[in-house]
Amino acid sequence: MIEVNAVYVLVAREFKKFIRERSRLISTIARPLIWLFLVGGGMSKLVSPGMGLMGVSYIQFIFPGILGMTILFSAIFSSISIIWDKEFGLMKEILVAPVSRFSIVAGKALSGTIVSVIQAVIILALFPFLGIRIGATGIIETILVCTLLSFCIASLGIVIATFYDNFESFSVIMNFIVMPMFFLSGAMYPVKMLPQILKLVARLNPLTYGIDALKHTVFEGAGIFDFSLVTDVCVLLATSVVFVGVAGTLFERKK
Repeated sequence: MIEVNAVYVLVAREFKKFIRERSRLISTIARPLIWLFLVGGGMSKLVSPGMGLMGVSYIQFIFPGILGMTILFSAIFSSISIIWDKEFGLMKEILVAPVSRFSIVAGKALSGTIVSVIQAVIILALFPFLGIRIGATGIIETILVCTLLSFCIASLGIVIATFYDNFESFSVIMNFIVMPMFFLSGAMYPVKMLPQILKLVARLNPLTYGIDALKHTVFEGAGIFDFSLVTDVCVLLATSVVFVGVAGTLFERKK
């Protein structure tokens, strides 16, 4: 019971911070909107029909990628709270609590997941304005995929955050991880169109499978997928378990 309470406290704490920081919500939503309507709208004039979009317009094609972008930035940066806790000493108090380190990781990951899914759902609500048709089942499936992807990315952010003790170094490493993850995920163009070496890198990127799964749920039967939905889900589940295990082990070393 104490483990459940620990997870609940961590989730509630981060959720309350999110509710109070309205500027954080606005800035996180503004980024995907800019990419969707400005970048996507401009690029749609340059994209040739031979890109393999299977009758889907370019701005529609990048919509799952924009959902993935929203999740990526929100979930991975939610781990910044770990850096904050380290700088102000709260992390020491958390680590001396009589709870499993995996409970701490789970609480942090779940809090990032909830915040990310909320923001992703707001972006998802734009699909009628893009001429995309998604049924009730498709919407539920999309939200479930967003939840799984958010947990995976939040767990990755926690792993990275355990190595850093200040905001400056964390921000630098994020710039070398976040943007490459986004561009090599199939968000802006099909993975199958990448050069062979970049295809290999993309297949090592968990975000690639998350965005591909979102394409399955948003464009069912469109034929623009790089992997099967089963493969996408299995990879996300496996990487989530690995990231949580690694993060828990790294926290154990901080005893």
